[in-house]
Amino acid sequence: MSFVPVAEDSDFPIQNLPYGVFSTPDNPRPRIGVAIGDQILDLSVIKHLFTGPVLSKHQDVFDQPALNSFMGLGQAAWREARESLRNLLSTSCARLRDDTDLRRRAFTAQASAAMHLPAAIGDYTDFYSSRQHATNVGIMFRGGENALMPNWLHLPVGYHGRASSVVVSGTPIRRPTGQMRPDDAKPPVFGPCKLLDMELEMAFFVGPGNSLGEPIPISRAHEHIFGMVLMNDWSARDIQKWEYVPLGPFLGKSFGTTISPWVVPMDALLPFAVPNPEQDPKPLPYLRHDRPYAFDINLSVTLKGEGMSQAATICRSNFKYMYWTMLQQLTHHSVNGCNLRPGDLLASGTISGPEPESFGSLLELSWRGTKAIDLGNGQTRKFLLDGDEVIITGALRTPAALGHPPAPPSASRSLHPAKLKLGRH
Repeated sequence: MSFVPVAEDSDFPIQNLPYGVFSTPDNPRPRIGVAIGDQILDLSVIKHLFTGPVLSKHQDVFDQPALNSFMGLGQAAWREARESLRNLLSTSCARLRDDTDLRRRAFTAQASAAMHLPAAIGDYTDFYSSRQHATNVGIMFRGGENALMPNWLHLPVGYHGRASSVVVSGTPIRRPTGQMRPDDAKPPVFGPCKLLDMELEMAFFVGPGNSLGEPIPISRAHEHIFGMVLMNDWSARDIQKWEYVPLGPFLGKSFGTTISPWVVPMDALLPFAVPNPEQDPKPLPYLRHDRPYAFDINLSVTLKGEGMSQAATICRSNFKYMYWTMLQQLTHHSVNGCNLRPGDLLASGTISGPEPESFGSLLELSWRGTKAIDLGNGQTRKFLLDGDEVIITGALRTPAALGHPPAPPSASRSLHPAKLKLGRH
Protein backbone atom coordinates (compact mmCIF):
# COMPACT_ATOMS: atom_id res chain seq x y z
CA MET A 1 0.00 0.00 0.00
CA SER A 2 1.07 3.56 -0.68
CA PHE A 3 0.80 6.50 1.71
CA VAL A 4 -0.41 8.49 -1.33
CA PRO A 5 -4.20 8.10 -1.56
CA VAL A 6 -5.13 5.89 -4.53
CA ALA A 7 -8.75 5.47 -5.58
CA GLU A 8 -9.98 1.93 -6.15
CA ASP A 9 -10.53 2.59 -9.84
CA SER A 10 -7.24 4.43 -10.35
CA ASP A 11 -5.07 3.55 -13.34
CA PHE A 12 -2.02 4.10 -11.18
CA PRO A 13 -1.73 1.92 -8.07
CA ILE A 14 1.67 1.30 -6.52
CA GLN A 15 1.98 -1.91 -8.58
CA ASN A 16 2.06 0.13 -11.81
CA LEU A 17 4.40 3.14 -11.37
CA PRO A 18 4.76 4.20 -15.02
CA TYR A 19 7.30 6.82 -16.09
CA GLY A 20 6.50 10.00 -17.98
CA VAL A 21 7.73 13.52 -18.72
CA PHE A 22 5.69 16.47 -17.46
CA SER A 23 5.78 20.21 -16.82
CA THR A 24 3.68 22.60 -14.74
CA PRO A 25 2.61 26.24 -15.12
CA ASP A 26 4.94 27.32 -12.32
CA ASN A 27 7.84 25.24 -13.70
CA PRO A 28 7.68 24.83 -17.50
CA ARG A 29 10.84 22.73 -17.63
CA PRO A 30 10.00 19.16 -18.79
CA ARG A 31 11.08 16.64 -16.17
CA ILE A 32 10.69 12.96 -15.35
CA GLY A 33 7.92 11.79 -13.07
CA VAL A 34 6.17 8.64 -11.91
CA ALA A 35 2.39 8.37 -11.67
CA ILE A 36 0.86 7.26 -8.36
CA GLY A 37 -2.88 7.71 -7.84
CA ASP A 38 -3.82 11.15 -9.16
CA GLN A 39 -0.35 12.51 -8.36
CA ILE A 40 3.01 12.73 -10.13
CA LEU A 41 6.17 12.14 -8.13
CA ASP A 42 8.87 14.43 -9.53
CA LEU A 43 12.05 12.34 -9.74
CA SER A 44 14.24 15.40 -10.27
CA VAL A 45 13.30 16.51 -6.75
CA ILE A 46 14.03 13.16 -5.08
CA LYS A 47 16.96 12.02 -7.24
CA HIS A 48 19.22 12.12 -4.16
CA LEU A 49 17.15 9.31 -2.63
CA PHE A 50 18.28 6.81 -5.26
CA THR A 51 21.24 5.47 -3.30
CA GLY A 52 21.54 1.91 -4.60
CA PRO A 53 24.74 0.48 -6.10
CA VAL A 54 23.80 1.43 -9.68
CA LEU A 55 21.79 4.64 -9.39
CA SER A 56 23.91 6.30 -6.73
CA LYS A 57 26.38 6.96 -9.58
CA HIS A 58 23.71 7.98 -12.08
CA GLN A 59 21.26 10.19 -10.15
CA ASP A 60 21.61 12.78 -12.93
CA VAL A 61 19.45 10.66 -15.28
CA PHE A 62 16.42 11.83 -13.28
CA ASP A 63 17.27 15.45 -13.97
CA GLN A 64 16.90 15.07 -17.73
CA PRO A 65 13.96 16.28 -19.91
CA ALA A 66 13.51 12.79 -21.38
CA LEU A 67 13.84 9.16 -20.31
CA ASN A 68 16.57 8.18 -22.80
CA SER A 69 19.51 8.25 -20.36
CA PHE A 70 17.60 6.22 -17.77
CA MET A 71 16.44 3.77 -20.45
CA GLY A 72 20.03 3.30 -21.55
CA LEU A 73 21.22 2.20 -18.10
CA GLY A 74 19.60 -1.23 -18.45
CA GLN A 75 17.69 -3.70 -16.32
CA ALA A 76 19.76 -3.46 -13.13
CA ALA A 77 19.09 0.29 -12.93
CA TRP A 78 15.41 -0.09 -13.85
CA ARG A 79 14.81 -2.70 -11.16
CA GLU A 80 16.74 -0.75 -8.58
CA ALA A 81 14.69 2.38 -9.37
CA ARG A 82 11.42 0.48 -9.19
CA GLU A 83 12.29 -1.12 -5.86
CA SER A 84 13.38 2.24 -4.45
CA LEU A 85 10.15 3.90 -5.59
CA ARG A 86 7.95 1.13 -4.19
CA ASN A 87 9.77 1.47 -0.88
CA LEU A 88 9.68 5.29 -0.77
CA LEU A 89 5.96 5.35 -1.57
CA SER A 90 4.94 2.60 0.83
CA THR A 91 3.08 3.31 4.04
CA SER A 92 5.89 1.70 6.04
CA CYS A 93 8.68 4.03 4.84
CA ALA A 94 9.01 7.35 6.70
CA ARG A 95 11.72 8.93 4.51
CA LEU A 96 9.35 10.64 2.05
CA ARG A 97 6.10 10.17 3.94
CA ASP A 98 7.18 12.24 6.95
CA ASP A 99 9.22 14.95 5.23
CA THR A 100 6.55 17.60 4.73
CA ASP A 101 8.75 20.04 2.79
CA LEU A 102 10.09 17.37 0.45
CA ARG A 103 6.60 16.01 -0.20
CA ARG A 104 5.34 19.50 -1.01
CA ARG A 105 8.07 19.95 -3.62
CA ALA A 106 8.00 16.39 -4.96
CA PHE A 107 4.31 15.83 -5.70
CA THR A 108 2.19 17.46 -8.40
CA ALA A 109 -1.45 16.82 -9.19
CA GLN A 110 -1.79 15.13 -12.59
CA ALA A 111 -4.67 17.47 -13.39
CA SER A 112 -2.36 20.49 -13.24
CA ALA A 113 0.47 18.98 -15.32
CA ALA A 114 1.10 19.01 -19.06
CA MET A 115 2.47 15.76 -20.45
CA HIS A 116 5.22 15.53 -23.06
CA LEU A 117 6.76 12.79 -25.18
CA PRO A 118 8.45 10.47 -22.70
CA ALA A 119 11.61 10.13 -24.81
CA ALA A 120 13.49 11.74 -27.64
CA ILE A 121 12.59 9.23 -30.34
CA GLY A 122 15.50 8.81 -32.72
CA ASP A 123 13.93 6.08 -34.83
CA TYR A 124 10.45 4.60 -35.10
CA THR A 125 9.63 1.22 -36.65
CA ASP A 126 6.12 -0.08 -37.24
CA PHE A 127 5.59 -3.82 -37.51
CA TYR A 128 2.68 -5.71 -39.07
CA SER A 129 2.40 -8.51 -36.54
CA SER A 130 -1.32 -9.28 -36.19
CA ARG A 131 -2.18 -12.27 -38.35
CA GLN A 132 -5.87 -11.42 -38.38
CA HIS A 133 -5.22 -7.83 -39.46
CA ALA A 134 -2.79 -8.89 -42.20
CA THR A 135 -5.30 -11.51 -43.38
CA ASN A 136 -8.21 -9.06 -43.40
CA VAL A 137 -6.29 -6.49 -45.42
CA GLY A 138 -4.98 -9.17 -47.75
CA ILE A 139 -8.48 -10.45 -48.44
CA MET A 140 -9.69 -6.94 -49.24
CA PHE A 141 -6.93 -6.17 -51.72
CA ARG A 142 -5.75 -9.57 -53.03
CA GLY A 143 -8.49 -12.07 -52.24
CA GLY A 144 -8.66 -14.93 -49.78
CA GLU A 145 -6.27 -17.22 -51.67
CA ASN A 146 -3.38 -14.72 -51.44
CA ALA A 147 -4.28 -12.93 -48.22
CA LEU A 148 -0.89 -13.41 -46.53
CA MET A 149 2.25 -12.67 -48.50
CA PRO A 150 4.72 -15.61 -48.69
CA ASN A 151 7.12 -14.04 -46.18
CA TRP A 152 4.57 -13.16 -43.50
CA LEU A 153 4.70 -16.43 -41.53
CA HIS A 154 8.50 -16.51 -41.61
CA LEU A 155 9.50 -13.08 -40.30
CA PRO A 156 8.08 -10.02 -38.50
CA VAL A 157 7.24 -7.69 -41.39
CA GLY A 158 7.84 -4.00 -40.66
CA TYR A 159 8.74 -0.62 -42.10
CA HIS A 160 10.65 2.42 -40.87
CA GLY A 161 8.26 5.20 -39.86
CA ARG A 162 8.74 8.90 -39.29
CA ALA A 163 9.93 9.64 -35.74
CA SER A 164 9.52 13.43 -36.02
CA SER A 165 5.73 13.18 -36.28
CA VAL A 166 5.23 10.93 -33.24
CA VAL A 167 3.23 13.05 -30.78
CA VAL A 168 1.91 12.64 -27.25
CA SER A 169 -1.76 11.97 -26.51
CA GLY A 170 -3.93 15.08 -26.81
CA THR A 171 -1.91 16.70 -29.60
CA PRO A 172 -4.20 17.76 -32.48
CA ILE A 173 -3.69 16.02 -35.81
CA ARG A 174 -4.43 17.83 -39.05
CA ARG A 175 -6.08 15.97 -41.92
CA PRO A 176 -3.28 15.31 -44.43
CA THR A 177 -3.24 16.19 -48.11
CA GLY A 178 -1.61 14.23 -50.88
CA GLN A 179 -2.05 12.36 -54.12
CA MET A 180 -4.88 9.86 -54.48
CA ARG A 181 -6.39 7.87 -57.33
CA PRO A 182 -10.02 7.20 -56.37
CA ASP A 183 -10.87 6.18 -59.95
CA ASP A 184 -8.41 3.72 -61.46
CA ALA A 185 -9.55 4.77 -64.93
CA LYS A 186 -8.52 8.39 -64.37
CA PRO A 187 -5.26 10.20 -63.47
CA PRO A 188 -4.45 10.86 -59.81
CA VAL A 189 -5.80 13.90 -57.99
CA PHE A 190 -4.43 16.06 -55.17
CA GLY A 191 -6.37 17.13 -52.09
CA PRO A 192 -7.27 16.35 -48.50
CA CYS A 193 -7.44 12.69 -47.49
CA LYS A 194 -10.99 11.33 -47.73
CA LEU A 195 -10.39 7.95 -46.05
CA LEU A 196 -8.71 8.84 -42.76
CA ASP A 197 -8.31 5.91 -40.38
CA MET A 198 -7.12 5.06 -36.87
CA GLU A 199 -5.07 1.99 -36.00
CA LEU A 200 -5.15 0.34 -32.59
CA GLU A 201 -1.56 -0.47 -31.69
CA MET A 202 0.87 -0.83 -28.82
CA ALA A 203 4.56 -0.01 -28.85
CA PHE A 204 7.67 -0.48 -26.75
CA PHE A 205 10.69 1.69 -26.06
CA VAL A 206 14.17 0.29 -26.54
CA GLY A 207 16.50 0.50 -23.54
CA PRO A 208 20.19 -0.24 -24.09
CA GLY A 209 21.06 -0.43 -27.77
CA ASN A 210 23.59 -2.46 -29.71
CA SER A 211 26.70 -1.55 -31.65
CA LEU A 212 26.48 -1.33 -35.41
CA GLY A 213 27.08 -4.78 -36.88
CA GLU A 214 26.38 -6.66 -33.63
CA PRO A 215 22.90 -8.28 -33.59
CA ILE A 216 20.94 -8.79 -30.38
CA PRO A 217 20.33 -12.54 -29.82
CA ILE A 218 16.80 -13.50 -28.90
CA SER A 219 18.03 -14.95 -25.60
CA ARG A 220 18.94 -11.39 -24.52
CA ALA A 221 16.27 -9.39 -26.32
CA HIS A 222 14.27 -8.87 -23.11
CA GLU A 223 17.20 -6.92 -21.64
CA HIS A 224 16.65 -4.24 -24.30
CA ILE A 225 12.90 -3.64 -23.78
CA PHE A 226 12.15 -0.84 -21.29
CA GLY A 227 8.35 -0.51 -21.31
CA MET A 228 5.16 -0.10 -23.28
CA VAL A 229 2.74 2.60 -24.44
CA LEU A 230 -0.57 2.66 -26.30
CA MET A 231 -0.44 3.90 -29.88
CA ASN A 232 -2.71 5.19 -32.62
CA ASP A 233 -0.91 5.06 -35.97
CA TRP A 234 -3.11 7.35 -38.04
CA SER A 235 -3.48 6.22 -41.63
CA ALA A 236 -4.59 8.02 -44.80
CA ARG A 237 -5.92 5.01 -46.65
CA ASP A 238 -6.50 6.68 -50.00
CA ILE A 239 -3.04 8.29 -50.09
CA GLN A 240 -1.49 5.02 -48.94
CA LYS A 241 -3.28 2.92 -51.57
CA TRP A 242 -1.88 5.02 -54.42
CA GLU A 243 1.69 5.37 -53.11
CA TYR A 244 2.56 2.13 -51.35
CA VAL A 245 3.56 0.00 -54.35
CA PRO A 246 6.43 -0.84 -54.60
CA LEU A 247 8.10 0.60 -51.48
CA GLY A 248 5.38 0.63 -48.83
CA PRO A 249 3.86 3.33 -46.54
CA PHE A 250 5.12 6.89 -46.90
CA LEU A 251 2.95 10.03 -46.79
CA GLY A 252 -0.11 7.96 -45.89
CA LYS A 253 1.50 7.28 -42.48
CA SER A 254 4.15 9.91 -41.77
CA PHE A 255 1.75 12.79 -40.98
CA GLY A 256 1.12 11.64 -37.41
CA THR A 257 1.42 8.87 -34.83
CA THR A 258 0.05 9.27 -31.29
CA ILE A 259 1.35 7.54 -28.16
CA SER A 260 0.17 7.62 -24.56
CA PRO A 261 2.29 9.74 -22.17
CA TRP A 262 3.03 7.11 -19.52
CA VAL A 263 5.46 4.25 -20.17
CA VAL A 264 4.54 1.15 -18.18
CA PRO A 265 7.81 -0.68 -17.35
CA MET A 266 8.13 -4.31 -18.34
CA ASP A 267 8.70 -5.30 -14.73
CA ALA A 268 5.12 -4.21 -14.05
CA LEU A 269 3.83 -6.25 -17.00
CA LEU A 270 5.91 -9.44 -16.85
CA PRO A 271 3.90 -11.03 -14.00
CA PHE A 272 0.98 -11.02 -16.44
CA ALA A 273 2.74 -12.75 -19.35
CA VAL A 274 0.81 -15.58 -21.00
CA PRO A 275 1.99 -18.36 -23.36
CA ASN A 276 3.13 -17.24 -26.79
CA PRO A 277 0.96 -17.98 -29.82
CA GLU A 278 1.67 -21.21 -31.66
CA GLN A 279 3.69 -20.44 -34.77
CA ASP A 280 3.41 -22.71 -37.80
CA PRO A 281 5.72 -23.07 -39.64
CA LYS A 282 8.27 -22.91 -36.84
CA PRO A 283 10.40 -19.77 -37.22
CA LEU A 284 14.06 -19.99 -38.14
CA PRO A 285 16.30 -20.71 -35.13
CA TYR A 286 17.30 -17.06 -34.53
CA LEU A 287 13.62 -16.19 -33.92
CA ARG A 288 12.71 -19.06 -31.59
CA HIS A 289 12.12 -18.53 -27.88
CA ASP A 290 10.24 -20.34 -25.11
CA ARG A 291 9.99 -17.41 -22.71
CA PRO A 292 6.32 -16.34 -22.39
CA TYR A 293 6.17 -12.85 -23.89
CA ALA A 294 2.55 -12.41 -24.90
CA PHE A 295 0.33 -10.25 -22.71
CA ASP A 296 -3.39 -10.43 -22.01
CA ILE A 297 -4.01 -6.70 -22.31
CA ASN A 298 -7.64 -5.76 -22.84
CA LEU A 299 -7.85 -2.94 -25.36
CA SER A 300 -10.75 -0.76 -26.44
CA VAL A 301 -11.30 2.12 -28.85
CA THR A 302 -14.03 4.71 -28.51
CA LEU A 303 -14.97 7.45 -30.95
CA LYS A 304 -16.71 10.71 -30.12
CA GLY A 305 -17.82 13.02 -32.90
CA GLU A 306 -18.84 16.64 -32.65
CA GLY A 307 -22.33 16.87 -31.19
CA MET A 308 -22.13 13.46 -29.51
CA SER A 309 -22.81 13.55 -25.76
CA GLN A 310 -20.67 10.50 -25.10
CA ALA A 311 -18.13 8.37 -26.91
CA ALA A 312 -19.17 5.13 -28.61
CA THR A 313 -17.09 1.97 -28.31
CA ILE A 314 -16.13 0.77 -31.78
CA CYS A 315 -13.56 -1.92 -30.96
CA ARG A 316 -12.67 -4.34 -28.16
CA SER A 317 -9.48 -6.27 -28.78
CA ASN A 318 -6.50 -7.76 -26.96
CA PHE A 319 -2.73 -7.61 -27.31
CA LYS A 320 -2.53 -11.40 -26.95
CA TYR A 321 -3.73 -11.68 -30.55
CA MET A 322 -0.30 -10.69 -31.85
CA TYR A 323 1.43 -13.44 -33.85
CA TRP A 324 5.01 -12.14 -33.54
CA THR A 325 6.29 -11.26 -30.05
CA MET A 326 8.24 -8.17 -29.06
CA LEU A 327 11.32 -10.34 -28.52
CA GLN A 328 11.08 -11.56 -32.10
CA GLN A 329 10.49 -8.06 -33.43
CA LEU A 330 13.54 -6.61 -31.68
CA THR A 331 15.75 -9.57 -32.60
CA HIS A 332 14.75 -9.48 -36.26
CA HIS A 333 15.25 -5.72 -36.37
CA SER A 334 18.89 -6.09 -35.30
CA VAL A 335 19.79 -9.39 -36.99
CA ASN A 336 21.33 -7.59 -39.95
CA GLY A 337 23.50 -5.54 -37.61
CA CYS A 338 21.19 -2.52 -37.43
CA ASN A 339 22.05 -0.52 -34.32
CA LEU A 340 19.13 0.28 -32.03
CA ARG A 341 19.42 3.14 -29.52
CA PRO A 342 17.79 4.10 -26.20
CA GLY A 343 14.44 5.72 -26.89
CA ASP A 344 13.83 4.02 -30.24
CA LEU A 345 10.14 3.14 -30.61
CA LEU A 346 8.99 -0.21 -32.03
CA ALA A 347 5.27 -0.65 -32.67
CA SER A 348 3.10 -3.73 -32.99
CA GLY A 349 1.09 -2.84 -36.06
CA THR A 350 -2.70 -2.87 -35.99
CA ILE A 351 -4.07 -5.28 -33.37
CA SER A 352 -7.07 -7.24 -34.66
CA GLY A 353 -8.73 -10.26 -33.11
CA PRO A 354 -10.82 -13.06 -34.63
CA GLU A 355 -14.23 -11.41 -34.22
CA PRO A 356 -15.44 -8.41 -36.25
CA GLU A 357 -15.83 -6.26 -33.12
CA SER A 358 -12.14 -6.86 -32.35
CA PHE A 359 -10.84 -5.46 -35.63
CA GLY A 360 -8.39 -2.65 -34.86
CA SER A 361 -9.00 -0.22 -37.76
CA LEU A 362 -11.93 1.46 -39.47
CA LEU A 363 -10.75 -0.09 -42.73
CA GLU A 364 -11.63 -3.48 -41.24
CA LEU A 365 -14.59 -2.42 -39.11
CA SER A 366 -16.27 -0.86 -42.17
CA TRP A 367 -14.80 -3.54 -44.41
CA ARG A 368 -13.18 -1.09 -46.83
CA GLY A 369 -16.07 1.34 -46.50
CA THR A 370 -18.80 -1.11 -47.58
CA LYS A 371 -20.72 -0.92 -44.29
CA ALA A 372 -21.37 1.84 -41.78
CA ILE A 373 -20.29 1.61 -38.12
CA ASP A 374 -23.16 2.51 -35.81
CA LEU A 375 -22.22 5.05 -33.11
CA GLY A 376 -25.76 5.43 -31.76
CA ASN A 377 -28.30 8.27 -31.98
CA GLY A 378 -28.20 8.23 -35.76
CA GLN A 379 -24.42 8.72 -35.98
CA THR A 380 -22.39 6.40 -38.22
CA ARG A 381 -18.87 6.28 -39.57
CA LYS A 382 -16.92 4.55 -42.28
CA PHE A 383 -13.83 6.70 -41.83
CA LEU A 384 -12.96 9.66 -39.59
CA LEU A 385 -14.55 13.09 -39.84
CA ASP A 386 -13.05 16.41 -38.76
CA GLY A 387 -13.59 16.95 -35.04
CA ASP A 388 -13.67 13.23 -34.20
CA GLU A 389 -11.94 12.21 -30.99
CA VAL A 390 -10.44 8.72 -30.73
CA ILE A 391 -9.59 7.27 -27.31
CA ILE A 392 -7.63 4.04 -26.85
CA THR A 393 -7.49 2.35 -23.44
CA GLY A 394 -5.71 -0.73 -22.20
CA ALA A 395 -5.56 -2.67 -18.93
CA LEU A 396 -4.25 -5.98 -17.62
CA ARG A 397 -5.70 -8.14 -14.89
CA THR A 398 -4.59 -11.34 -13.27
CA PRO A 399 -5.27 -14.50 -15.32
CA ALA A 400 -7.58 -15.74 -12.56
CA ALA A 401 -9.81 -12.72 -13.12
CA LEU A 402 -10.11 -13.12 -16.87
CA GLY A 403 -13.71 -13.78 -17.80
CA HIS A 404 -14.77 -13.18 -14.21
CA PRO A 405 -15.54 -10.11 -12.10
CA PRO A 406 -12.74 -7.53 -12.19
CA ALA A 407 -9.72 -8.23 -10.04
CA PRO A 408 -8.97 -5.81 -7.21
CA PRO A 409 -6.90 -2.77 -8.16
CA SER A 410 -3.82 -4.28 -6.53
CA ALA A 411 -3.86 -6.94 -9.25
CA SER A 412 -4.17 -4.61 -12.21
CA ARG A 413 -1.93 -2.62 -14.51
CA SER A 414 -3.36 0.13 -16.69
CA LEU A 415 -1.98 2.11 -19.56
CA HIS A 416 -3.10 5.72 -19.60
CA PRO A 417 -5.49 6.38 -22.51
CA ALA A 418 -4.10 7.62 -25.80
CA LYS A 419 -6.50 10.38 -26.72
CA LEU A 420 -6.56 12.70 -29.70
CA LYS A 421 -9.00 15.00 -31.40
CA LEU A 422 -8.81 15.25 -35.16
CA GLY A 423 -8.31 18.84 -36.21
CA ARG A 424 -10.07 20.55 -39.07
CA HIS A 425 -8.27 20.89 -42.35
